[in-house]
Amino acid sequence: MGILGQQTVPRSMPSAAGTVTRGPSRSALFRIARMTPDVRARLLYATAATVGRLPWPLLKRVADTLAWSWRKLNARESRVARRNLELAYPELSAEQRARLHAQILRSTARQTLEVLRTWTRPPAENLARLQRNGQELYDAALASGRGVIVAAPHFGNWELLNQWLSERGPIAIVYRPPESEAVDGFLQLARGGDNVRQVRAEGPAVRQLFKVLKDGGAVGILPDQQPKAGDGVFAPFFGIPALTMTLVNRLAERTGAIVLYGWCERAGDDLQFALHVQPADPAVADADPVRAASALNAGIEQIARRDPAQYQWTYKRYTLRPPGSGEANPYATERHPH
Repeated sequence: MGILGQQTVPRSMPSAAGTVTRGPSRSALFRIARMTPDVRARLLYATAATVGRLPWPLLKRVADTLAWSWRKLNARESRVARRNLELAYPELSAEQRARLHAQILRSTARQTLEVLRTWTRPPAENLARLQRNGQELYDAALASGRGVIVAAPHFGNWELLNQWLSERGPIAIVYRPPESEAVDGFLQLARGGDNVRQVRAEGPAVRQLFKVLKDGGAVGILPDQQPKAGDGVFAPFFGIPALTMTLVNRLAERTGAIVLYGWCERAGDDLQFALHVQPADPAVADADPVRAASALNAGIEQIARRDPAQYQWTYKRYTLRPPGSGEANPYATERHPH
């Protein structure tokens, strides 16, 4: 967990009343650009905290307006989600897909504002809203001394899962560093904590994970982002070959760590969540990386199918195609209106 999803920041944001507010002036942007990355990171955090303190009914209304605007303007989020549904759910009728598409956009917009609250409010306050299922499974795995890998799909509120994991003990969270130093600094502030170590998804840093696991510690990974070409293997995901990371497989095979799935799904509209922890198929540690990736994706798919609207379908999961397949990037024509 901690590998930030691909999200775009709109140039203008809908207000609670449904109108569109313009972004900052050029002079304001110039002043921000002259700030050091550390100052910009703190400014981002202060902004997030201000938004996160607003009443949830108001934030929910803003999120629903944002989702509506994505749909009406055929924004990137809308186009990608629609294309993913065409690929992953071909059995649905056009009407069923349209209904699920609207639910996904609403869920995605709400999740964006949920995360601001999660990041900027006391973890104890956030975790008080959590129904816990499978917590004893995680505690037992950690107590075994073998090391624990928590594979956390982009489902529900994965940042709340981070906070729950750090409540149970020290955790190394793998994340993909953004290009902006200021955004990276913001993430350090937002996700930081006494029990949290943020590890970049880069060669030298990843080696730290083997030591954490061999010492009996815990590692959290978001396993369903597409790696760079050559850094993974193709395995089925919703029946479509998807380039899949092999990091979970390599860590589990070489250290003997226990692999668990973990997620926090929404349980209603009022910031109630349900934690779930379940064991992964032992095949995720198989010596054959394709078999291991197939088992990993099968578990992720099972979780996503629990409530498809809570999965991150606004992410381009299938851009890279198997070499020699002749398949084109399925998102290349996503801009066509529906």
